[in-house]
Amino acid sequence: MFYPLPDTVEQTEISLPELLESRDNRQARQQEWIGLHQVTLISFTVVYPGPVKDSSLVRQVFNQGLNALNQIAQNRQWVLLAQQSFALATGPECLVAVDADAIEVKKALIESEELYSVGRLWDFDVFDANGQQYSRSDLNLPPRRCLVCEKEAKICARHRTHQLNDIINQIEVLANASDHG
Repeated sequence: MFYPLPDTVEQTEISLPELLESRDNRQARQQEWIGLHQVTLISFTVVYPGPVKDSSLVRQVFNQGLNALNQIAQNRQWVLLAQQSFALATGPECLVAVDADAIEVKKALIESEELYSVGRLWDFDVFDANGQQYSRSDLNLPPRRCLVCEKEAKICARHRTHQLNDIINQIEVLANASDHG
């Protein structure tokens, strides 16, 4: 069972060095968990643009992702060996050790990202027991789409095609959509 993170009121701007350090720390935690549990690892974060990475909106999206992950795990009868969530200024994170095939786990999580409106904001990284990470391209699936214009998200992000406010407004719409799609 996944427990939601509490809402937050502190909205701190994160510097690039802080963000990079957070990424390094997450990778170290991932490697530690893979070594400790020796099963498939799910590392869950929220895709959120701009300098503020933890807010009420981010927590809402994160908790919706935890709920979806819980549903998938129950429906597929995955054996969850360990789960821990981290409330960080650089954004919430969750690690889950699951005794299931990594490729099947990745496919199921991509399906959930596509099933839920808000799923486009979820980032489920999946590693096998040897630390091999599986991506959309490994499974011959198309890359993520931009939230605003439907082009490839990486291209719009790299070129800063859209204003931050436009992207965040779209995230609010997705987070508050009650439907699945």
